[in-house]
Amino acid sequence: MAILLTGGAGYIGSIIGERLSDLTRDVVVLDNLAQGHRDAICEGVIFVDGDIGDSATVEEIFRRYRVTAVIHMAAETVIARSMTDPGRFFRENVWKGMSLLDSMLRCGVDRIVFSSSAAVYGEPREVPIAEGHSQNPINPYGESKRAFERVLHWYHEAHALKYVALRYFNAAGASSRFGEDHDPESHLVPLVLQAALGRRDHVDVYGRDYDTPDGTCVRDFVHVIDLAEAHLLALEAIDRVGSGIYNLGSGEGHSVLEVIECARRVTGRRIPLVEAARRPGDPAVLVASPARAKRELLWEPKHQDLYEIVQSAWEWHRAHPDGYGS
Repeated sequence: MAILLTGGAGYIGSIIGERLSDLTRDVVVLDNLAQGHRDAICEGVIFVDGDIGDSATVEEIFRRYRVTAVIHMAAETVIARSMTDPGRFFRENVWKGMSLLDSMLRCGVDRIVFSSSAAVYGEPREVPIAEGHSQNPINPYGESKRAFERVLHWYHEAHALKYVALRYFNAAGASSRFGEDHDPESHLVPLVLQAALGRRDHVDVYGRDYDTPDGTCVRDFVHVIDLAEAHLLALEAIDRVGSGIYNLGSGEGHSVLEVIECARRVTGRRIPLVEAARRPGDPAVLVASPARAKRELLWEPKHQDLYEIVQSAWEWHRAHPDGYGS
């Protein structure tokens, strides 16, 4: 019996696959490699090059490998791109997700852990953000994640589907084997480290006029290894909780300028920055309250220090200066 990991060739998916493999769990990775990397999949993990919207392929996986649960990571994730091509995000993140759920129902698979996002909240009214905070996404990416959470709710009501939705804040860091490599890259930590490596001339700082202590956006950075651990705990808890939504974050915020300064200390290198206009769809502050995940999933992040997070990413990027193309 196996676990299906969709999007398992991506950044967070690769670390989840690594942890499952370390625990000798049977894992099938389904990824179309549009954004993922074949080299980000652990040796020994079964890999199927395919799309979650292809129900024939999905159902063949379910039957052939006797899949009992799904960790659903596959998604379009670049917020700026969602502002210019919202249809792409609703097709990939909602319509294809529903196709996956329907395949699960036809094959008798009734447990799913879903990769959601703090983007469902939009501009927060209070910080830290708890799961009961109002949801008002300010970009199509967040709207698509919220829509699929509602789909999961109604599939639970109608079909007794068991689900856990994990609302990530800012994933960062790396394991010794796998790290962050997107094309185009839009995440702060790898962009800063690419500048430290001389792979880019500078780091763009999008907005210096936010209502924050230094005028730059504030985010809650959570180590990708801690995120991966939360998925394993969610799988263990899903029969007990039946359905649930949980924030995954450290509970602490760091500004863009703080991250850049931390990276300068970690790397010992100059990291030039250039001020740029705000990006559409960026809230000023996103910081989690992870209390529910700690209480109900027994999740306890072990790598919360920003220096440790950036250090782990730096070690991976130094070893892979061209990402998985190295």
